[in-house]
Amino acid sequence: MTAVDLAQLALGNLRRTKLRSFLTILGVVVGIGALLSMVSFGTGMQKNVTRALEDNDLFTSIFVTRQKIDFDAAVSGDIENAIGSFEKPAPVLNDSVLQSILGIEGVDMAFPEIRFPGKIFSFGQSAKTTIQALPVTMERFRPFNSLLYGTFFRNDTCRGAVLNHHVLRELKIRLSAPGAHTPLSTEDSLRGFRTMHPDSVIGSEIELITTIVDIKKVLQNPLQAVTGTQNLPVRESRLRFRISGILPPESGFESGRFNAGIFLPFHTARSIPRMGFASVWDLLDSTPENAGYGSVYVRVQKMRDVESVAASIRAMGFGTFSIMDQLKEIRQGFLILDSLLGAVGVIALFVAALGIINTMVMSILERTREIGVMKAIGGSEAEIRAIFFIEAGVIGFLGGIFGLGLGWIVTRIANVVGNHLLSAQGVPHVRFFHFPPWLLLGALAFSVCVSLLAGLYPASRAARVDPVKALRHD
Repeated sequence: MTAVDLAQLALGNLRRTKLRSFLTILGVVVGIGALLSMVSFGTGMQKNVTRALEDNDLFTSIFVTRQKIDFDAAVSGDIENAIGSFEKPAPVLNDSVLQSILGIEGVDMAFPEIRFPGKIFSFGQSAKTTIQALPVTMERFRPFNSLLYGTFFRNDTCRGAVLNHHVLRELKIRLSAPGAHTPLSTEDSLRGFRTMHPDSVIGSEIELITTIVDIKKVLQNPLQAVTGTQNLPVRESRLRFRISGILPPESGFESGRFNAGIFLPFHTARSIPRMGFASVWDLLDSTPENAGYGSVYVRVQKMRDVESVAASIRAMGFGTFSIMDQLKEIRQGFLILDSLLGAVGVIALFVAALGIINTMVMSILERTREIGVMKAIGGSEAEIRAIFFIEAGVIGFLGGIFGLGLGWIVTRIANVVGNHLLSAQGVPHVRFFHFPPWLLLGALAFSVCVSLLAGLYPASRAARVDPVKALRHD
């Protein structure tokens, strides 16, 4: 018999037992649908996390610290070895070191991390926030290259300020869309919010207040610093800036390295009297010989430059940290997550495979005489086996195709429901599920392979049927 004849016999048997074939295929559909839904959720979460890291430019970022910290030891709980290097004198992270880092091949930019707390007054309201210094070169990178309104700094010494969107809410300001009126909610109205046009905010003046503590005076007389009412070692600095730009509300940086409320030009912010808390070294290094930065942000040109640049910096005696160092562990974590989620679908598909075996064994019992006739007229065991393999393959293929459709429908519904619940909490739209081509093709291939394996025993049993006994079978 030709391959076409074998296929026609296999498909004809499936058509004769429509209900049984439908229920068997339905079992495969449910199994593939469950498998696709689970694995697509894991891949969706991986894509969201990876995209967030890429948007924050963490894959091309290196954070340099004065001390070398063994992060693997810290994660494993071996704190003594993780921070044991603190007992050794740390090298100074100063401007000369910064220039050396900028000279390393592959480094795009590097600047000290200067962050300090402050309070701002504007629009008749006040808000406590964190101020961060940024060089004007950051205008080339997200999210500073696509501000919601306004522009970035003109230079590193101007008196411009870029505000994070959440600071406006603390100042009880809600921006209206250009050319449209955005009414306030009842809750915002009761809380004293007001709507302002972006053009009214850009260019407005803000007053920045920072606090300075004389550490030397505190160390010389701690008791008086705590209980005294005169000559306290605390004073305030007041400076005025103009709002030049506003970051979008979902910039991706709220939980990243650049999560301050206000961003100021680097040299301007550096000259502001302040008490910084970005690093403990800002409090302890008060003498000129130990002056330096607590940490430095380094950005490389390409991801492949991270390892070589980090190695060069560590050779100088400094500690480095980058997400690329933990990328292997991150991928392993997602692999475990995908395996656990996929196991649920595999179990459902295993149950479907048992249904295929049951269906085809019943088919053998019903077609024993037919098998005997085919053998009597010259049908070989290989041809008998091929007929049942084709039946199993068709069941797996159809179950896989419709299973992909079921998985897509289920994930669409789950995505809508999940985003509806999150939107009530102010969370932006999230795509929880992702369907890369390898997942779709892999699920279909896996369905066919499982079905063929399930048909292995029935096909072998059918091929071993004795034609003499089969012809006598009623």
